Parts: sequence; structure tokens; C-alpha cells
Amino acid sequence: MTHATSTLAPRGGSAAAPPPGRGSAFAEGAARLRAAAVTEPGRLRIIGALLAALIVFFGAVTAWQVADRAAAAEDVVGRSQPLSADAASIYRSLADADTASSSGFLAGSKETREVRARYEKDIANASRLLVKAAANAGRSAESARQIGVLGEELPRYTGLIEQARANNRQGLPLGGAYLRYANERMSTRLLPAAQRLYEVETGHLYEDYGAAGSHPLTALAAGLAALGALGWAQRRTYRRTHRVFNHGLLAATAASTVVLLWLTVGHLVAHSDLADSRVHGQESLKVLNDARISSLQARANENLTLVARGAVLATDKKSDKYDTDFKANIAALDRGLAEAARRADDAAGGDPVARAQAGVRAWQARHSAARATDEKGDYEGALVQVIDGRDSTGAAFDQVDASLEQALAHEQRQFARSARDALGALAGLAAGASVLAGLGAAAALIGVGRRLSEYR
Repeated sequence: MTHATSTLAPRGGSAAAPPPGRGSAFAEGAARLRAAAVTEPGRLRIIGALLAALIVFFGAVTAWQVADRAAAAEDVVGRSQPLSADAASIYRSLADADTASSSGFLAGSKETREVRARYEKDIANASRLLVKAAANAGRSAESARQIGVLGEELPRYTGLIEQARANNRQGLPLGGAYLRYANERMSTRLLPAAQRLYEVETGHLYEDYGAAGSHPLTALAAGLAALGALGWAQRRTYRRTHRVFNHGLLAATAASTVVLLWLTVGHLVAHSDLADSRVHGQESLKVLNDARISSLQARANENLTLVARGAVLATDKKSDKYDTDFKANIAALDRGLAEAARRADDAAGGDPVARAQAGVRAWQARHSAARATDEKGDYEGALVQVIDGRDSTGAAFDQVDASLEQALAHEQRQFARSARDALGALAGLAAGASVLAGLGAAAALIGVGRRLSEYR
């Protein structure tokens, strides 16, 4: 008996479908999203999520950009400007030490305790500031290199000065050679390194100025986008419900508007104060520092004119080198004081500059008289006209130096006041933007939620 064998197959003649994978799950989610988007409740949920995201993004970007600019402004006040000022003070101390050493040399055994103390104070101040600068030199390899040069050369300079002083006290002419060699090292090694250090640190200061004053364009654009989206959502709600206000969306708009206005006004005020601190503070300080350095170098060269007694000639091989340098320094001082007078915007800044200008005029007249006396062969008479008495060139120099110090102190105060005002304009803005953005996002969700509740 033959039995027929049959193969069983599922009804419908097809195999079972495989379980859905990741691709089909994504497609299913996209399909549900499209299905939700064609209904009003679905659209409202999407709108609410987008509004909240825009407001939170606006607050986050505002907090980030404001914090970044506040940190740069803090660096201007607390780091880069003080470092720039310290570098200028190093230069000034070195130049003043060179001036004091030459004045003491001219006085010889009559060197006053005040002159010696001034030299020692200048060297101590330069050494202290070099240590401070070295501790903060991590920002720039160039600064570290110049600090290294200064740290290496300063002991050599002071050693030469002590040798010059010792020989001078014994009446040995070799003292003058040591003093001229010390001045040469100061002019060719120490002061150029100090000048380069000042330029590098001032460059960092201007970089911080740029970072602190840059416009927060991303935050402003995000704020305008958030307000635009909120305005569109409220208009859409009004067209569908004929209700003038949605309290949640209105509160979100108010919070976003406050943040945007706070950001705009705070940035404008900070930018203005920073510009004021730069133009009327830092740049005036630079002009006055350069003028004071010129006056110190002029005084040192005036003293060395008497020390060298014509032994060192200028490049023309006819003129006295130190007297030629003195005239160049005085010309630079005149230009610097004229620029400082132009920049002075009040009597507290202008009056010291005017006194310095008067002192320079007296100095030039007395210097010409002293040079005439020296050229007649009366060295002792010329020496008295340079270092002794109220009518000496030294007294005129002291007037110039004291006036410049007063002007510098005024401009430093003006810088600090304007820079701190800039910091104050940004105070609390980052934290306030974060809080208000969070409240605005919550209000937007609540406002949309009220509309959603109408469909339940």
C-alpha cells in the first residue's frame, strides 16, 4: 500500500516576518512624530519643547560669553595691567639707579646719604619686581627670556658700580672708566631687556582688552531668535483662540527681554568703561612712563658728560657723546610731555604735566649755562651748577621727576576706577541670565501646557 507524503506549509503560503530591527524602530518613531505633528496637541508639544530649548540656549550662551569677558576684564585689572606696570617700574628703577649712581660719583666723598639710599632703593625695587615677574612669567616664553637676561646682568652692573665708587673714593681715574662701562651695560643690555619685557606684557594687556571688549554676537543672536520665536508662538495662539495674552508665553518673553536688555546695556557700559580705562588710563600711563624714562636717561647722560670730560665722542667724532644723548633725551621728553598734556582731561592730570614742562625749560637753560662753564675750563663751577643748590640742573630734574610721578599716580587711579566700573557692569549678569533663562523656559512650557489642557 502506497502512502502519499505531503509537505505542510503555513496558510497563506508565506514565511513569518523577521522581528523589527533598529531601522524599523527609528522609522516607527519618525512615523509617530509625523502623526503627532498633524494634530494640534502634537504641534503644541513640539512648539513648547523648541521654545524652552531656545530660551535655555540663549541663557547658557549669555552666561558663557559674559563669564568669558568678565574673566578677561578681571585679568586686565588684576593681572596684565599690574604686570605691565611692574615691567615699566623695572625699567624706571634701573634708569633711576643709573642716574643716582652717576650723581653719587660726581659728588665723590660728598655723596649724600639720600643719593646713596635712592640708588639702593632702586636696585632693591628692580630685584623685587624681577622675582615677582619671574613667578608670573608662565604666560610668555619671551618674558621669561628677558627676565633671565635682567637677572644675569643686574649683579654685574651693581658690581661695576661698586668698583667705580671704590676707585673714585680713592681718587683713582679708573673709577670713571668703570662707571662708563657700567652705564654702557645698562644702556645696551639691561634697559633693552626691560623695554622688551614691558612691550611683551603690554601686548598681553591689549590682548585682554580685546577679549574683554569683544561683542557677544552669539548671545545677542540667540536672544533675538528666542524673542522672535516667542512672538510667533503668541501670535499663533492669538489667531487660534482670539485670546490676547498667554500668561506663560508672556512671562517667558519678559524674562528673555530682561536678559537681552541686561546683556546689551551691560556690555555697552563695560565696553565704554574699558575704552575709557585704555585711552585715559593705560595709554596716558605709557606716555608718562616714556617721558619719565627720557628724563632719567637725560639726567644720567648729563652727569656722564662731566664724568667723561669729553673722552667719549659721538658718531660724528666731534661732539661729546653724552651731551648729544642728553639733547636727544630732552627732545623725547618734550614730545612726551606735549602728548601727555594733550591727553590730560582734567586739572588733576594736567597740572603736574604743566609743572614738568616748566621744569624742563628751567633744566635746559641751566644745562646750557653749565656746559658753557665747563667748556671755559671751570670744571668745579660746572659741577656746582649740575649737582648743588636750588638753582642747579639737579633741582630742575627733581621737579620734573616729582611732577611726572604725581601725574602717573593720577592716571593709575583713573585706570583702576574705569576698569573696575567695567567689571561692575558685568557683575551678576552670568548668574542672572542663567536664572532668568530657566524661569523663562519653565514659563514657556507652562503657557503651552495651558493650551494643551484645553484638548483633554
